[in-house]
Formats: sequence, structure tokens, C-alpha cells
Amino acid sequence: MPQLRKLFSGSLDVLIPLIALALALIIGAAVLVILGANPFEAYFSLVRGAFGSTYSLTQILVKATPLLLVGLGIVIAFRGGVINIGGEGQIIVGALAATAVALYVPLTGLILLPLALLGGVLGGAVWGGIPGVLKARLGVNEILSTVMMNQIAFQLSNFLLRGPMIDPEEIARGTRIAQSAELPREVWLIRLVPSTLLHGGAILAVIMAILVYIFLWRTIIGYRIRAVGFNPDASRYAGMRVPVYQALALILGGAFAGLAGAVEVLGVQHRMLEGLSSGYGFSGIVAALFGKLHPLGLIPASVLFGSLLVGADSMQRAVQVPSAFIDALLGLVVLFVVSSDLWVKRRSQKRMSEG
Repeated sequence: MPQLRKLFSGSLDVLIPLIALALALIIGAAVLVILGANPFEAYFSLVRGAFGSTYSLTQILVKATPLLLVGLGIVIAFRGGVINIGGEGQIIVGALAATAVALYVPLTGLILLPLALLGGVLGGAVWGGIPGVLKARLGVNEILSTVMMNQIAFQLSNFLLRGPMIDPEEIARGTRIAQSAELPREVWLIRLVPSTLLHGGAILAVIMAILVYIFLWRTIIGYRIRAVGFNPDASRYAGMRVPVYQALALILGGAFAGLAGAVEVLGVQHRMLEGLSSGYGFSGIVAALFGKLHPLGLIPASVLFGSLLVGADSMQRAVQVPSAFIDALLGLVVLFVVSSDLWVKRRSQKRMSEG
């Protein structure tokens, strides 16, 4: 009987995120009724928009790719006991760095693509490393510093895309749209399905998820990052340099967000644009929480939230709800997932005390 109860409790813990999602959708349905929309029609159009065609299915994976990469950085940061809210800025800087390498490094051929991806990784790592160093050396709160770095990245992007990096053709036409020149085709990520936007970055993201799992659970540095996040005092007593590993977690978090920016600009847009991040920096946090802060759990979580993002466009057209409703729905998911996670932890503590 105790074993059966233990099995039931473990199964319930696995189902908790799905229950949290269902509760968020129920409250979302109530909001739709208040807005004068039919919730059944709205959710049907959401599902049809996400899974109704081959193109929409590929779009789910296109949306899931940056979510997965950003989420991997979030997982590393959270496991290291720090909170990275700077994914938006790190995506932008990573995309800017990848664009600069692709446009201005005088190389051609296959070597330029990995260099552009590496440029995105380094750009994001630097942008995540600044708050990391500030926290390690001066004790600056990383939540505040990463949020402020987002704003700096936005303004840096505005300056560069309207000045040094603006497309020369925009100047010649007099339109001066804030975007870079089109990237050379040798740095475009390969298309996996013809006539769609699905690119090789999706495969890269899954490989990165596996590597992050190996890094966190099978290497000494990964173990130390998790130990620092689990109990910094005990880790310090054991001789670990807690600030160093917290800074490293933020640097790695920024690197993965920067890679997401590079993949987005090299695989989808093929030029740097304003608004390229599309909110992936914040949606990646939601996906990471839904995936229980586990690299492999993040893969299906990213696909799920990618389907929500794709289906949301169809729902908005079908029932004429404001786009802010989707942001509110994702916020409800975060609220219920975090609350359910706290409930699971309390149940675990209770079981340990009873056992």
C-alpha cells in the first residue's frame, strides 16, 4: 500500500504542469467570455491553427527552436541559483553579433556560418556576463541588472540599425527602415522542409539540450553549478567559489540566448530587424518552468509553447481577441506552474518528514 501511494504521488507530480496548463486555459476561457468571444470557437481555432496543416506544424518547430535555446540558458541560470531575466537583450546582442560577423568578416564558404554562430554565442555571453560579474564582485541583484541590460540592448539595436548597420539600399531609397542588409546566402541555415521556414537550427537546439543535460548531470562543473544553486552555504563550506559559479551560470545563460538570436537571424530572417526577439526571452522562462527546469523536459515544453504561439495568431483572427490576451494566458500558465511547483515541494517535504 505505501508503494502504491508513492507511485500515485510520483505520477501526480509529473501531471502537475499539465493540470496547471488546464487551469490556465479554464481561466482564459472565462476571460474570453468577458471579452464577448466564444471560448470553444477560440480554442478550436487555436488548435486548428497550430496543427491544421504541414506548414503550421513546421512553424511550431520554428517557434520552438529559439524557445528551447533560451530556455536552456534559463535552466542553467536557475540551477545555479540565479535568475536571468535578460534573455530579450541577450537575443538581440547575439543576433547583432552574428549579423556583424556575416556582413563584415572578409571570409566566405562554410567557415563563415560557424563563425557567425560563435559570434552570437559570444555576444550573448558578454551580455549575460556583465550582470554575472556585477553580482560576483559587487553583489548587485541579477534580476535588476539583467532587466536593465535588456533596455540597453534595445537602444543599442536602435542605434546600430538606424546608423552604422543600416541597409545601404534603405538609404538609397530614402526609406531608412531600421534593418541591416541581407546576409550572404552561405550563412543561411539549411532548410529542412522545402517551402517552409523550418531550418537546421531546430536540430542544433535539440543537440544542445542533450549536451546541457550531460553538462549539468555528468560533469564536475555542472555538478558544482547545481550544488551552488541548491545550497550556496553548504557549497561555500565545501570550498566552492559560489560567486564564480553564479557568474558562470549567467554567462552560459547569456550564451544560449545569444545563440538563439543568431539562429533566428541566420535561419529565419536572414537580416537583422527591429523586434527580432519576438518576446522569446520571456516566453523561454515560461517554457523552462513548464519543463521543470530540466534540459530534456524543456524539449516538449518548447514544442507546446511553440504551438500556443502559432495557434494564437489563428485564434486572434478567428474571434478578434486582442494580442495581449495571449500574453495574459502565458502569464497565467507561469502563475499556475510556479504555484504548483511550490505545492509539489511541500508535498515532498511532507512525505520526507512522514517517512
